[in-house]
Amino acid sequence: MIKIHKLTKNYGKNRGVLNLDFEIPQGEIFGYLGPNGAGKTTTIRLLLGFLNPDEGCCVIKNLDCRKEAAEIQKFVGYLPGEIEFLDGMYAYEFLNLIANMRRLKSNYKKERLIDILELDTKGKIRKMSKGMKQKLGLVAAMMHDPEILILDEPTSGLDPLMQQRFVSLIKEEKTAGKTVLMSSHSFEEIEHTCDRAGIIREGNLVTVEDISVLQASQRKSYTVTFKNSSSVQEFLKFGFKIMSSNSNIVEVEIQDNLKEFLEVLTRLDVIGLDTVKLSLENVFMQYYGKEDKND
Repeated sequence: MIKIHKLTKNYGKNRGVLNLDFEIPQGEIFGYLGPNGAGKTTTIRLLLGFLNPDEGCCVIKNLDCRKEAAEIQKFVGYLPGEIEFLDGMYAYEFLNLIANMRRLKSNYKKERLIDILELDTKGKIRKMSKGMKQKLGLVAAMMHDPEILILDEPTSGLDPLMQQRFVSLIKEEKTAGKTVLMSSHSFEEIEHTCDRAGIIREGNLVTVEDISVLQASQRKSYTVTFKNSSSVQEFLKFGFKIMSSNSNIVEVEIQDNLKEFLEVLTRLDVIGLDTVKLSLENVFMQYYGKEDKND
């Protein structure tokens, strides 16, 4: 459904995208991960036909993204990372405008999205919170039931409940055979929704992997609270990778030695064990580090 081949848009100083090459088949949810300035939004703008590539090409359903952008817009739903609205309008007026432009024959999908996301359509857009504007953008992107969704930071500004509802919506779209490209800073969000993910750094694609492979390669961190300092000292003798140690609390990194780690803990006075949430930066550093070692 989406093909990117040797795609380059070089702004200089490690900005833009360089020689990107990947494909997204029908029915796949593809996560696109990277820090600010990595090239995620540039990739999306090239796919939408907003920019001319310096080299290479990208196509959606065998249509050239630049030359046939108008045709592509008919079956693509797009949520920009930085949304600009006609602030003087009411939300329902804006949605009606979009519906008329797309010549929607049914309002069923629109009304269902409004209900699921609890969007108040009677308020003026300029008075809306960031989260409410994000909901409005999601409804506008999805209400024509497009075959393909291209979403740039879709949960930005949403509270945890709405993030969960968004995840459920995306899973519904997958069940219906839709294809989704989703840019995000949240590895957890990508982990819960996507089949594969690409990680981009300074315009270069570092890796494209199945989510299961990314999960398996992650180094897990745990915080262990010991009853006394003697237990801490005993634990330190086993040679695990210690991230930090403060009084009776130790943070340890575990990858393929989880069984040994748990066996050691059963011999010591442990009063607490918590998993440290994996940050996106940790994921990046795993793959960036691999790349650096190969340079």
